[in-house]
Amino acid sequence: MSTTTPTSVAETGRAGTGTAPATPGAADRSASEIADLARSVTGSASLDDTAWRRYLHGLPGVDKVGADGRAAALSTRSIKTTSKAWALDTIIRMVDLTTLEGADTPGKVRALAAKAVRPEPADPTCPSAAAVCVYNDLVPVAVEALAGTGVKVAAVSTAFPSGRASRAVRLADTRDAVEAGADEIDMVIDRGAFLSGRYSQVYEDIVAVREECRANGRHAHLKVILETGELATYDNVRRASWLAMLAGADFIKTSTGKISPAATLPVTIVMLEAVRDFRALTGVPIGVKPAGGIRTSKDAIKYLVAVNETAGADWLDPDWFRFGASSLLNDVLMQRNKLATGTYWGPDYVTVD
Repeated sequence: MSTTTPTSVAETGRAGTGTAPATPGAADRSASEIADLARSVTGSASLDDTAWRRYLHGLPGVDKVGADGRAAALSTRSIKTTSKAWALDTIIRMVDLTTLEGADTPGKVRALAAKAVRPEPADPTCPSAAAVCVYNDLVPVAVEALAGTGVKVAAVSTAFPSGRASRAVRLADTRDAVEAGADEIDMVIDRGAFLSGRYSQVYEDIVAVREECRANGRHAHLKVILETGELATYDNVRRASWLAMLAGADFIKTSTGKISPAATLPVTIVMLEAVRDFRALTGVPIGVKPAGGIRTSKDAIKYLVAVNETAGADWLDPDWFRFGASSLLNDVLMQRNKLATGTYWGPDYVTVD
């Protein structure tokens, strides 16, 4: 396996080729295969902090001005009216409809599940959302409400949102969600460990959570939240992305949505570059999920343009790209109705998440 390091779209100005992913990310690889790949890519048998630092800090630096400029340029792109209906339906299919509040109740989760399955009850052509994302204790409610619908149940885990707990506690958190029927686990990395250079700890945490996702014949997909707003630099975002992918993440996710800034277009582009380059190097495709702060269809379409121009058109699929959102769906539904009828809904028509 080559240890060639990735290049940045922000540096080169070139978009990816968009070669079609074949199967979901790291889903079918064993822990030993993941470790072998990490050793091969890093060029180190030990995978200790020194080896990780040498590899991660050897990745090409991100040109911040270039990344910001590319995001600004992509934000000016428009899509044809004939493509807008497709874009709006694609966004709906990519939404992880999310409620992560201390006041969440079973009733709220059931209502959210119903909305995810039939976002527009009067229009059978409106697609379902990708998933409903809830806290662990409400996973059984979501599982029951979504049974047989095809909409996934995602659970935040590992001492969300801080990630500050012992590994045993974080694994127990994951185990509870998976045993309750969660299809997907959204874990958080320990940013304190990452920022202090304890890279092997972060790597081993992710590997252990991934194994818990697959215990006892289960097969929950793993999304790894980097909390990019706390990582401070684009270089750290790139390093955390590669560390998570080499540890077996199926998706890398920007944010918990609990701090500011949450998802931003430049950060998401850095992560899209990472998954593109990771697949070019290893053959393994990984998904990306921006979460928090994406509230309008206009904003979401900018992300679709960035996906197409950076990772390639084949990532324009809920298997490879998701939006973590609560209010986004309402705006998309209003825009969808406007496109179909020429008029906006009244404010009382739209449900409040």
